[in-house]
Amino acid sequence: MSSNRPYLLRAIYDWITDNQLTPYVLVDATAEGVRVPPQVIKNGQVVLNLAMRAVANLELGNDYINFQARFSGVSQAIHIPVQAVLALYAQENGQGMMFPAEEGDPPPPSSGPEGPGPSDGPDKPKRSPHLRVVK
Repeated sequence: MSSNRPYLLRAIYDWITDNQLTPYVLVDATAEGVRVPPQVIKNGQVVLNLAMRAVANLELGNDYINFQARFSGVSQAIHIPVQAVLALYAQENGQGMMFPAEEGDPPPPSSGPEGPGPSDGPDKPKRSPHLRVVK
């Protein structure tokens, strides 16, 4: 089956904008194919405002998010592979969705050279994800 991520992105984007809130996207700027101005990258990530007043020609496609945005007064073409999106949320209240690694993405590293320990198994309690506003 194809990824559900682009469909969820479009739905969350519509939900945020329908509620007159500002959609922000958190992107893994180190992912292959991400094209954003280097000066906006912090700790390998970038947060971008996707509000219609902040971007032009927004395209939320099945494989990529493309748009034009101004950085320091200069219009730039932004290109983000959908798999590089880590979260989409409302700037005002943090409501939105974080996205897990997709199948086919490299698995997270094991806890040590011998592999996962007993506390890393399926019974390990999972922490709930949280969002924070990065300024």
